[in-house]
Amino acid sequence: MPTDLFDLLGDRESAVLEFKESQRDKDKIGQAICALANDLSGQGGGDLLIGVKDSGLPLATVDASDRALLQLNDLRDSGLILDRPSISVDRASFKGQTVIRVRVRASATPPVRHKGIVWVRPGPTTRRATREDERVLAERRRSLDGPFDGRPVIGTCLDDLDLVAFRSTYLPSMVDYEVIEENGRPESLQLATLRMTDLNECPTVLGHLVLGFDPSKYIPGAYVQFIRYDGEDLDAAIADDQELHNNVIDLARQLEAVLKGHLHTRIVDDGGFTETLRPDYPLMALREACMNSVMHRNYETSNAPTRIAWFSNRIEITNPGGPFGQVRADNFDRVSDFRNPSLAAAMKSLGYVNRFGRGIGRIRRALEDNGNPPPEFIVDNESWSVTMWRSR
Repeated sequence: MPTDLFDLLGDRESAVLEFKESQRDKDKIGQAICALANDLSGQGGGDLLIGVKDSGLPLATVDASDRALLQLNDLRDSGLILDRPSISVDRASFKGQTVIRVRVRASATPPVRHKGIVWVRPGPTTRRATREDERVLAERRRSLDGPFDGRPVIGTCLDDLDLVAFRSTYLPSMVDYEVIEENGRPESLQLATLRMTDLNECPTVLGHLVLGFDPSKYIPGAYVQFIRYDGEDLDAAIADDQELHNNVIDLARQLEAVLKGHLHTRIVDDGGFTETLRPDYPLMALREACMNSVMHRNYETSNAPTRIAWFSNRIEITNPGGPFGQVRADNFDRVSDFRNPSLAAAMKSLGYVNRFGRGIGRIRRALEDNGNPPPEFIVDNESWSVTMWRSR
């Protein structure tokens, strides 16, 4: 049986709840949506109930037709409310009567304006923002304008995350795991503390990349494409073609299995009385290059996957995202910076990458020790790639 909103929200207006008798005054409706989106009280947004008197009594005459709902939903895209907030418009029951519920999420880019004016709701009344209110909202916007991997993925929920993997694999990998356990924090707070979700339990980009059942469903480029060519160029026949749409935890396992399945090992004479088994490529170098590609790639503005092209004489690993921060094409092998700092920290805790800034050197040493030629790196403004040649 559907929940009556009276039981959920109460019948008194507050900073997160506003009543309107009808939707006829579009300006008042727009101001209310703007104020709830600005979320001056920091409670994650709020609700606007249409068809309810200020006293909390519902009306029996509210127009809750499909057309009325559509008109309210279109108000968000009318250009009168900027930046456009996230809202949902539905019929609901309030004290047994049908009303319209407009659910407004807190904006990630405040201050939101209606017809160029900032509106806020610090209590049970919507009013114009003061200069101090706008300062607070502007500071909040700057604090929210952080790295892409820390931003919430609007429209997703905890059901999109593998919480079993969170409990069994990710939490035990954290240095402060025992501290988290001793504090007795609920799992929702643990996820938020570790930046897997925001405080409203909305999964972040990091949460989807590390724990998502299918990260590419919401972050289009978040997968690895593996192609094995039966020759030395792109015209050769394709021997294997796989797309790995896994989170980081599962990707590490599956990618290792794929790479091992394509490695060939031969016996070489070490110049003494023994012989040595030598693979075409050292697995450590392949793993380091692949996982660093996953860690450093650009997830925000590119839908291209990380690509592993395996030819008969070489392997090319390419991912979108050129130099970031302090890194340049002439110092990428000596200087580190992080486009995805939270993802980098998570992958380090999980053991998928080692000391930061050592990846290029580890790849070069592993290839040299295995008898492979030096790797070739190409770094430009849009992408990064490495070519590894088969051992001699």
